Amino acid sequence: MSTTLLTDEFDQLTIGTLSANVGAHTEYHFLPEAAPKGNWGVACFASGGDRGLAWHVASHEGKNIVAQTIENKHKHTHPMLNAGDFLWEDYTLTVSFTPQEKKGQNGVVFRYHNNRCYYFFGFCDDTLSLIKRQHDKTYRDPNEDILASQPCDWTPGETYTATVTIKGTHIHATLEDVATLEADDATWPKGKIGLMADNPTQYHNVTVTTEDVETFNVHREKREKELDDLREQNPKPVLWKKFSTEGFGVGRNLRFGDLTGDGVPDVLIGQVYHHGPRDAYCEISCLTAMNFDGDILWRVGEPNPENNHLTNDVGFQIVDVDGDGKNEVVYCMNFEIIILDGATGQVKHRAPTPQSYPPADKFPHILGDSLFFCDMRGQGHKGDILIKDRYWRFWMLNEKLEVQWEDEIRTGHYPFAMDIDNDGKDELALGHALYDHDGTQLWNIENTLQDHIDGVAIGNFNAPDDGPLTILYAGSDSGIFFADLDGNILKHHWIGHGQNPALLNLRADLPGLQVVSINFWGNQGILHFYDKDGNIYHDAEPNPFGSMCLPINWTGDGTEYFVHNPNPRWGGLFDGWGRSVVQFPDDGHPDMCNAVLNVTGDCRDEIVVWNPNELWVYTQDDGPKTGKLYNPIRNSMSNYSNYQATVSMPNWTK
Repeated sequence: MSTTLLTDEFDQLTIGTLSANVGAHTEYHFLPEAAPKGNWGVACFASGGDRGLAWHVASHEGKNIVAQTIENKHKHTHPMLNAGDFLWEDYTLTVSFTPQEKKGQNGVVFRYHNNRCYYFFGFCDDTLSLIKRQHDKTYRDPNEDILASQPCDWTPGETYTATVTIKGTHIHATLEDVATLEADDATWPKGKIGLMADNPTQYHNVTVTTEDVETFNVHREKREKELDDLREQNPKPVLWKKFSTEGFGVGRNLRFGDLTGDGVPDVLIGQVYHHGPRDAYCEISCLTAMNFDGDILWRVGEPNPENNHLTNDVGFQIVDVDGDGKNEVVYCMNFEIIILDGATGQVKHRAPTPQSYPPADKFPHILGDSLFFCDMRGQGHKGDILIKDRYWRFWMLNEKLEVQWEDEIRTGHYPFAMDIDNDGKDELALGHALYDHDGTQLWNIENTLQDHIDGVAIGNFNAPDDGPLTILYAGSDSGIFFADLDGNILKHHWIGHGQNPALLNLRADLPGLQVVSINFWGNQGILHFYDKDGNIYHDAEPNPFGSMCLPINWTGDGTEYFVHNPNPRWGGLFDGWGRSVVQFPDDGHPDMCNAVLNVTGDCRDEIVVWNPNELWVYTQDDGPKTGKLYNPIRNSMSNYSNYQATVSMPNWTK
């Protein structure tokens, strides 16, 4: 007996775009306008001009339709909507659609595993095709297998009905009055459905039915029970403090650190002025220092509520740059790099930012895309200051803001430093290159790889056992790859636009540490999980958002989670299987941004959530806890970035 899993004529959707022009904001902000609407989520935010605006709900002959409205010129990503459940297995999909041009791929998707792994049925130029899509073979080179195809004479502007029936490994796909294609393939045994079009196409209705709803119901009930049990075992988030930032608040542009010397973290809020174009030229316009009681400690510049958004990094940090045991604030403003006393906000030192070079030569001096602090001279504190422009050049300064050395490379977004040769001085990983403490470039593999590095980290993936150091790279459209200290690539995964990775202990049942990464441009929202050897052991696509994937020591038992976003429905704390095992309460809290730090109680982490108007802090409902607790060692808070690769190394309280 046939059971309907989904039927939609789009009459419950509101006329307009299915997603706002979100752009880079959803790399690390939760924006409700990018969330699924009705049954449908926008599976791919392109990196071109549409920025999520490809899909619209419109009225046609008195009925709602869903229309894809742009020309997609990419082959590695396609405008796509998805709906349904990843547990759907054997079903029949029926879709009526009207493609407008004989270009690209226009049709339907089934057994959607994620927005890069699925089956497609529909028109490919003048051919009717049945295609299996997997991850890329190399850079932007999609791995597509044509399972069946047939040349056909079809007319743009006419409406066609596609029916796909899948049972086990067998696929039976019919385009009414055109042709039938069949194939057998076991690659994707279950998955959602989707609508996909490279060119303007109208979709009129969708129906999904199954002959075996009992199997689906059993699997769904098992999944929900497992999730309920996991959530019951974990501490619940409870509000610790909240305060207003209205008028001077921001999106994801906060820094945390002890400004007053009392041993308690404070908050530094950085508003930004955009010189344009896009996010290549911006600098701090106002700094507001606060404690977690909501008291303003000091302020530099004038607050402006219009300067609250950011889609990149900007140069400001909290750091003890002179090694006196007290933190300073270092920031870039008005083409200067300035050092302030952390407690008072008084200027201690200032100097012009470095001279700019082509192609970043809109101004005589750089604005300072980001700041990074390290110990290249072996002083025992982070007195060496790396400042960079957007993508092309960087400079190493001392605590007097004097240039020590510089280089021109494809910098990527944010570096990582550690003493890898045990000489008491840091080495620097930036872009595709590794530098010795004195600025000697040890190697650079950028000529062998496309795109820039979004994040890089170095760590012992075998921890807590001894093992060699490995370099983790999030290479944008070059995916995720792992290298040794000589620059030899050990593993390379062409998973699309990989970014925001973290190295942490996600799985108690696996040896060593694991890595989680997330996709964004072209194919956002896919989580990949890697074992200590760099092999993918799992992937998931819980929602269509980017995320920082920040490790969080929530339970103190030795296994960490990561925060995806703070939304009560789409966010939460996720485990090593991509499950939201801790949910945020539906209490009206801000859900645009989040950060993780230990700010109260025991050594476990709290979650800071905020938007431009207010900031809330959550802690555990079972705290504070005593006894032996997990207390991982992380990246220094003096190097905080929207592009950081986070390392969380095993450590316990005594």
